[in-house]
Amino acid sequence: MDQLATADLTFTEHRHRLICGDCLTVLPTIDAGSVDVVVTSPPYNLGMTYRDYNDRRKEDEYLDWLTRVAHAVRRVMKAEGSFFLNISGSSSAPWLPFELIVRLRPLFVLQNHIAWIKSIATRDDAVGHYKPVGGRRFLHHNHEHIFHLTLTGDVKLDRLAIGVPFKDKSNIARRGHVRDLRCRGNTWFIPYDTVQSKAAKFHHPSTFPVALPRWCIRLHGHDNAVVVDPFMGTGTTLVAAELEGARGIGIDMDPAYVAIARRRLVEAGHVQHKLSGV
Repeated sequence: MDQLATADLTFTEHRHRLICGDCLTVLPTIDAGSVDVVVTSPPYNLGMTYRDYNDRRKEDEYLDWLTRVAHAVRRVMKAEGSFFLNISGSSSAPWLPFELIVRLRPLFVLQNHIAWIKSIATRDDAVGHYKPVGGRRFLHHNHEHIFHLTLTGDVKLDRLAIGVPFKDKSNIARRGHVRDLRCRGNTWFIPYDTVQSKAAKFHHPSTFPVALPRWCIRLHGHDNAVVVDPFMGTGTTLVAAELEGARGIGIDMDPAYVAIARRRLVEAGHVQHKLSGV
């Protein structure tokens, strides 16, 4: 089901809007050129079990659908906006993310291609988690793609907002840095928290850690940014917007997920109030 049978429902939590509806009908209602940052992770067409969405489309149908969504996203973005698209293929369908990004080439410039590392092994140690792959043909799938898309390819970023300290402190002065931070680069190690049940993931089949959209918002580097997630799910991007002082607009067709997102935003707001001493 691609559209709700009923009219879209809008809720307000603090400075954020949550809209229960199909993003293809909701995005055209948002003012053109009004959005600073889009961070989203659409369904991957891998047969995940969603409540109100069929995740087993024919490949061309799936790619056509996401291309229509991308057109709608492009319309709402500011000229200097950033679109962070998190997507993944599978061991049996590895081409899908690349097929999509080629289709989006007439709409956007691929300014950065970030590898989201969920688990990494170095020497004899391993950190992070992944979903095991059965059989003996494929290695476990430890990363996903984050395509950073812009309208011009010339969007200035605040790279040090997610920077890391220098190991060799002599590089601070030698490389002309005014503080002990260097660019993190395009590999982001963001592991999932360990969970023991589906309830700990809000009964959603595919979530990302809140640090991922927080880093995207920080990297774009605009104060009081307007952040949109067309596939909000349980509201992780809006929680990130709350924690980063941004204004979020989240869209999802499943009323149960929208309800969860509202609860999470309230909880995130309480955390922010405690941290600020309000």
